[in-house]
Amino acid sequence: MKEFFELKTYFEVDPQTLYEAWLDGHKHSIMTGGTAECSAKIGEAFTAWDGYISGHNIELVENSKIVQAWRTSEFSEKDEDSRLMITLTPKGSGTEFLLEHENIPEGQTQYKQGWIDHYFEPMKYYFGKA
Repeated sequence: MKEFFELKTYFEVDPQTLYEAWLDGHKHSIMTGGTAECSAKIGEAFTAWDGYISGHNIELVENSKIVQAWRTSEFSEKDEDSRLMITLTPKGSGTEFLLEHENIPEGQTQYKQGWIDHYFEPMKYYFGKA
């Protein structure tokens, strides 16, 4: 059975700023602390965290939704890509950030905490400074 989880957090920044930072390689690299090459075009590839993460954009709705095929170097060659969906919803003076991660290879449950430690925490710091 494939793994699935969702995480929700809040950033005191507008959806456009989050959307652009996720899809811009330079901003993504600074935001997370790991080298990233990103694209804001459907079908184009991305890498993050010094090549540990790779995939491509499936669906992009400007400033509100990002859907990506996603995998890490821990996936085996026979594993399908997982699916990452990020929904950005304006709330008050900031943005609710909903991350849904599905089709993760069975037993690879480390990604839930990884998102918190290697994305949400650095992002809170980055957007607090931005």
